[in-house]
Amino acid sequence: MVRKVEPTVPVEHVTDNEVDQLADLFSNTSDPTRLRVLLFLLDGEQCVHTISQQLDVSVSAVSHQLRRLRTGGLVKRRKQGRHVYYSLADDHVRILISVGLEHVRE
Repeated sequence: MVRKVEPTVPVEHVTDNEVDQLADLFSNTSDPTRLRVLLFLLDGEQCVHTISQQLDVSVSAVSHQLRRLRTGGLVKRRKQGRHVYYSLADDHVRILISVGLEHVRE
């Protein structure tokens, strides 16, 4: 199914700053490990150890990627005691990942 998505802002009104921010957004999703983390978080909030085990990547590597995703505004974290739980930052991230996956599957 092909959906036509109209831009919400006319292209001629996109600022240089917005272009830079969009480039950063896509840069943060360009790493396969970061993408796997985002895909795993589509199912909901998870702790670092669970993400590490599920993706078969070291806790250190997952933490590094999560830090980059958090800095980029793609994930958020919640501390509970000694554990830190991560989830997608908002529905925009869910839509971005879902539409991107839909695109590559066509």
